[in-house]
Amino acid sequence: MKSIARNILLNPGPATTTKSVKVAQVVPDICPREKDFGNVMEFVSEKLTCFIADPASYTTVLFGGSGTAAVESIISSAVDQGVIIINNGAYGKRMCEIADAYSLKYIEFHSSLTEPIDMEELENCINKSAFTCSHLAVVHHETTTGLLNDITSIGKLCKKYGIDLIVDAMSSYAAIPINMKDMNISHLAASSNKNLQGMPGISFVIANIEKLKAFHKIKPRNYYLNLFAQYDYFSNTGQMRFTPPVQTFYALKQAIHELEAETIERRYARYVRSWETLTNGFNKFGLKYLVPESSHSKLITSFKEPVCSRYDFTEMHDFLYSQGYTIYPGKLTGLKTFRIANIGDITNKDIEKFLNLFEEYLKQIRYTQ
Repeated sequence: MKSIARNILLNPGPATTTKSVKVAQVVPDICPREKDFGNVMEFVSEKLTCFIADPASYTTVLFGGSGTAAVESIISSAVDQGVIIINNGAYGKRMCEIADAYSLKYIEFHSSLTEPIDMEELENCINKSAFTCSHLAVVHHETTTGLLNDITSIGKLCKKYGIDLIVDAMSSYAAIPINMKDMNISHLAASSNKNLQGMPGISFVIANIEKLKAFHKIKPRNYYLNLFAQYDYFSNTGQMRFTPPVQTFYALKQAIHELEAETIERRYARYVRSWETLTNGFNKFGLKYLVPESSHSKLITSFKEPVCSRYDFTEMHDFLYSQGYTIYPGKLTGLKTFRIANIGDITNKDIEKFLNLFEEYLKQIRYTQ
């Protein structure tokens, strides 16, 4: 096999993968209905559950698709009355758009893009709701800015009012420790290609089994993304209802082995070291990030753009891309930002090399603080 160039992805995902994860996709062709492949999916499902929950009470439902497929599956399958959706970034807004698409009753709770959620205001929102809300949905790590929402406090509030908590953990799962029972999470969505350091193409829902089984009482609103149907079919046959991304599952299996060897705690510590290197370097350039450290995920950071007449994001992106580093534009309306992630198979040494290149770009545009 020819050598594979190592690109450093500093975008919010997909993330840089190990060579062993890439190579794991090169397998003999196999029909996905064979028991051997069913065993691969069963392994993946059980391991994904075990990272954050007890498999006796929770299970992982697998889908072929991006992370949004898992989020849409939960919202369209689970919400039987109404839902409160916390919007403090682009992905909270996306959940509102999903609720709109299915004509669901929902309350959009707006919160700061950079500051912690006001729990008193959130409780007031619950109490003042004009209709019964059976669910509350929130993004754990809002990659618009790098804000980490306090899921533990939200879970306690949901428990007080008998509300099921839905969590989009797309960019926190497998980095920031999560315990679904302790945090009172009923349904959680994630995908294969961020902190898991696998390939894109697999999304999944980890759900409380008892609550999942109750979905059969709800009239289906969808087909491909029907969460109960997908769970029930896999439970009875060991297969997905529709053709899965076969080779991607082998890559994910290898990525799971590598996560088990590193552990979630050590992976997050590695990410944090990279974040500290990144932010210390940008501080020397006089470039500030938006979210206070106390509320920051330390996984993805939104920085203010350099104030310089010769600065152009596309030109900066292209310069860095030509050197093997990929960065991402901002998503904040009315505020000039760009985003840098420090997840995936990278270390603080990779970040140091990136900072040297970034400094070279700043010199080219004659940027001064």
